Amino acid sequence: MADPGMSVTPYWELTFDADGDVERPERDRLLTQVTEHGVRDLVVFAHGWNDDRSGATALYRRFYAPFPALAPGARLGYVGVIWPSMRFSDEPIPDFPKSAAAAAAEAAPSPALDKDTRRALLGTFPDRASVIDQLARMLDERPDGTEALTEFGRLVRLLVDAEPPGVADTGEEGEPAVFTGDPVTVCAAFADALAAVRSSGAPAGFSIPNPWEGAKELLRQAAYYTMKRRAGTVGEHGLGPVIGQLAQAAPGLRVHLTGHSFGGRLVSFALRGLPDAVRAVKSVTLLQGAFSHYAFADGLPQDPGKAGTLKDRQRRIDGPLVCCHSHFDSALGTFYPLASRLAGDDRSCAGSEIAAVLGPRWGAMGHDGVQAVPGTRRLDLAAALAGPLPATGCVNVDAAAVVRRGGPPTGAHSDILHPELARLLLAAGRVT
Repeated sequence: MADPGMSVTPYWELTFDADGDVERPERDRLLTQVTEHGVRDLVVFAHGWNDDRSGATALYRRFYAPFPALAPGARLGYVGVIWPSMRFSDEPIPDFPKSAAAAAAEAAPSPALDKDTRRALLGTFPDRASVIDQLARMLDERPDGTEALTEFGRLVRLLVDAEPPGVADTGEEGEPAVFTGDPVTVCAAFADALAAVRSSGAPAGFSIPNPWEGAKELLRQAAYYTMKRRAGTVGEHGLGPVIGQLAQAAPGLRVHLTGHSFGGRLVSFALRGLPDAVRAVKSVTLLQGAFSHYAFADGLPQDPGKAGTLKDRQRRIDGPLVCCHSHFDSALGTFYPLASRLAGDDRSCAGSEIAAVLGPRWGAMGHDGVQAVPGTRRLDLAAALAGPLPATGCVNVDAAAVVRRGGPPTGAHSDILHPELARLLLAAGRVT
């Protein structure tokens, strides 16, 4: 059941494949033991982009550590969701040892792929080994001319096309134009944005961004787009049905879902997979959710006839949907909107200007919270912790007071290991 190095007990893991199929022995142990341990409140956490099981378990160990002291009288149990995701190893994660790739990228940014990222890509796209080899070689050699960037874009598209399409966040959302537009323009736009993020707060200077830096960002976005689609599948077809089975096996069990990044999309789509009449989910807390802020919308501001894919799904929660966001998250404030709808005339956008120029249409949950859902409350973190939180509905919490550390290209996207966020999750679920 529990990892001997885990910070809390009882703790279980649930492992899902890319199609949402769960490892049955793990599921069966949870269904049997959650009642044996007398658990009343079960916290279920889904990681976002991540390298492997050990990385996910380390995240859960650190995030869950404050819970016993924060709710000493509660009968808590803990679940860590393991699903096939990946991250680029050059991305720094606050509160974790800096990887060799992240340290090297900070000292001397390079478009070349490090061996760990290359290995992760091969694990994510196992049938595209030859394509990944070509992409890695091109990033290492950086050949001159637009023809090479055009070929790079074609190869990236082969990776995107390798996965099932999944479910979009909104009725108008299709495949991002970043994968269908002119690769030369796309790579230049990403290079401009990356240069702006890296130079934020630095002395003014002048340099011409390297388009191959942008090419690496295009590859990064292809991996993230794949993870985003996969998260929805795992949530709807995997975690949602398991929660239904938990509700049957342990009547009265209170389930609290939380997810970081694409894990936020995963637990949100689990609401689509809940069996009818199941009311076991008592709260959902999104930590820097990497999916459209219109996913729960009643109607899109730009097209009221179309709604978010998760419209009214917050009503499946017997409690609030709490969405944490931070403007220090450059992964969601800069690269998410750019990748979501990148066209040729967007090349002049850079850094924090991107979200403003593209407008709210392409924003992410973790950048500015749930949008276009009537009655949504907006609070800063101090006010949310002073409580009480609303008993139902959507609540946006500006967590920038703590979610603020991290280097390029993702900024504070992974800066979530704070006891204040643990307190917020417990407050959302009314766990004492």
